[in-house]
Amino acid sequence: MNKFKKIGLSALAGSLVATSAFAGEMSVAGSASINVEHTNGGGGDSGKTFSMGNQLTFSGGGELDNGLNVALSFVIDQGDDTAIASGPFDSHSVTISSDAMGSLKFSGEGGSSAVSAMDGTAAGDIWDSFDITGSITPTGIGGGDNSMMYTLPSMVDGVAVNASYTPRGTADSTIAYSVSYTGVENLTLSYAMGDGSADNTDGEAMKVSYVMGPITGSYSNYEYSGATAATSDDTTSFAVTYLLPGDEVSITYGSEEIERSGKQDVETWKISASYTAGGMTVSATSMEIDNMDGSTTSTQDRERWALGLSFAF
Repeated sequence: MNKFKKIGLSALAGSLVATSAFAGEMSVAGSASINVEHTNGGGGDSGKTFSMGNQLTFSGGGELDNGLNVALSFVIDQGDDTAIASGPFDSHSVTISSDAMGSLKFSGEGGSSAVSAMDGTAAGDIWDSFDITGSITPTGIGGGDNSMMYTLPSMVDGVAVNASYTPRGTADSTIAYSVSYTGVENLTLSYAMGDGSADNTDGEAMKVSYVMGPITGSYSNYEYSGATAATSDDTTSFAVTYLLPGDEVSITYGSEEIERSGKQDVETWKISASYTAGGMTVSATSMEIDNMDGSTTSTQDRERWALGLSFAF
């Protein structure tokens, strides 16, 4: 990570209605990747697809005269938001915190709710790798632009509590809560719940993971209750990761199942391997999805393999 020091961040202080300038620090972290993938099924052999990923995350902040800490973050990602006025600018947020009050994060874009921060599956959202129109996907709760996340100050060792609020204009605003427990060595338990922006909708997320030597096992369940059974989802997932001696090579197997009333279950699985050394990661993945749109039509079954080379700096 490269760091750039700047004394007297007056522009940032002024935007936060501070009474005086303060010393702060700016830093930037980046990542880049080269990828190739190939998909079979559906309309037939789609051929190999090459792509590049790139991202820069700028962070800055410091302590005000009144003891509050202020942090600003924004992301430049050429692959995101190319169709809107902000162009390559992606997630951006400001966080105000102190030991006594906890932290309040306001996300102008790309924010998470207490539920959406946890509703990713244990297997890593395999379904999202098959982003096909008409496919059944889990329905999220809250988050997005102009959302707020409050993290309570630490009151009990190993317990973290969050609350979020997402305004929706004329629709119902979204309020969500989450709690995580890490008080037992190698064990993490998490639970979140929240109301949706439409009447009679809500979501619940639960995760558990346990590390036993080189093996990590995880399980997740996310249930979205829509206004009708036809718009409700139940997503269950598990994953097992084995870290080889030396901590550089890992192998993961994961699976997901999405249930919706009146539809065939969407089923996915993935096996992947990665090698990491000195900020570079080489990865290989093979995955499958069945019944993407909730039917048994053969064209709704796909297979995909992918190779990736990524760098963090």
